[in-house]
Amino acid sequence: MNYNETLSWMYNKLPMFHRIGAAAYKADLSNTIKLLDYLGNPQNAFRSIHIAGTNGKGSSSHMIASVLQEAGYKTGLYTSPHLTDYRERIRINGEVIEKEYVHAFVEKHREAFEEMGLSFFEMTTGLAFDYFSQRNPDVAVIETGMGGRLDSTNLIKPLLSVITNVGYDHMQFLGETLPEIAREKAGIIKPGTTVVVGEWHRETFKVFEEVASEKGAPLVWAEHVFDAVRVETGNREVQTFDLWKDSRPFIEQLEFPLMGQYQQKNIVTACCAIDLLCGLFDIEKKHIKDGLEALVRNTGLRGRWQIVSRNPLAIADTGHNADGIKEVVMQLRQMQFQQLHFVLGMVNDKSHDKILQLLPRHAEYYFCKPDIPRGLPAETLARQAEVFNLRGQVYNSVREAYHTALNNARSGDLVFVGGSTFVVAEVV
Repeated sequence: MNYNETLSWMYNKLPMFHRIGAAAYKADLSNTIKLLDYLGNPQNAFRSIHIAGTNGKGSSSHMIASVLQEAGYKTGLYTSPHLTDYRERIRINGEVIEKEYVHAFVEKHREAFEEMGLSFFEMTTGLAFDYFSQRNPDVAVIETGMGGRLDSTNLIKPLLSVITNVGYDHMQFLGETLPEIAREKAGIIKPGTTVVVGEWHRETFKVFEEVASEKGAPLVWAEHVFDAVRVETGNREVQTFDLWKDSRPFIEQLEFPLMGQYQQKNIVTACCAIDLLCGLFDIEKKHIKDGLEALVRNTGLRGRWQIVSRNPLAIADTGHNADGIKEVVMQLRQMQFQQLHFVLGMVNDKSHDKILQLLPRHAEYYFCKPDIPRGLPAETLARQAEVFNLRGQVYNSVREAYHTALNNARSGDLVFVGGSTFVVAEVV
């Protein structure tokens, strides 16, 4: 097989949760344990930082990696899902894994993978860990795929664990209540290893305190240590923040390249994690400031309140659960525009009603289906949306919906693209 055939085999031969949903979910770590034993336990060959959370774990992972990179450390980064290129999932200093490595790894182990009956994510995690063990980064930032306790990444022994927040997502796997979901996320807490939790919440804080106490793991609430205060500068290309630590000035005039006010919470979480890592790495305030400001250039992060057109203005964001959409709607309310054109698509296993009831009723909707088996048919989405007085037209594809919205938008209008990572992937 060549590289493209290898990718096709990976997508089609093995189940992939992000594409097909529940059929790909494995409710234990036995396969991953078997796989990593077979590969020689590569996860033990490099230092790591482990990050979980309902929202913000991708942005926070990229922030931490960018700062470490800015401080001169060779930094691995494993995230999911990808937007347009499978190799986005596995990077070192922002550079994606080589096609040749992916191809050779699968060719060498394909028969064993088939015998083990691995999921797509288990195999990709094995590839990432093998790659990092061979390329010898100083440290690798590892993002969970879903949950934490039973996630394939949860066999690393990290220097630091980070949990950004807890919200309602993947409830069919993680639990129906916030405390149940929190317990799954808390599964990444390791004995004696400090854990940073980004947001204190009255329904979940006891879960984290209980698990951390059981594991003898120091627990730090990021928002009790750090604060990020937005400063209005008139510059619409960046967000400017003053960072505070323990109620004292820490970094002034941070020009952060990602728009979206929800990034304020992620900056606080990432800064708290980085501050704790200063005891293990030579990281100065300049590295933190420069690393956060160079986030996109250093790591290639996309899809977070990303401007995809300027005339008319079009913005795409990967927020895809109730908490993520709530942040998107809050951001939209802060903006000035005449008419909102909302390109909306979802996957079929989300809590659609919880999301749809949050969306603005004054928008013109362009309903579409992301091009994956797990995508929710656009006609079904339109019917569900009508219950909440959200009206618009149905389109045959994301691209058709997006281009129609662009053509319909007048000067002063705003086109927004979202509802699913996979909708955004077809536009950015």
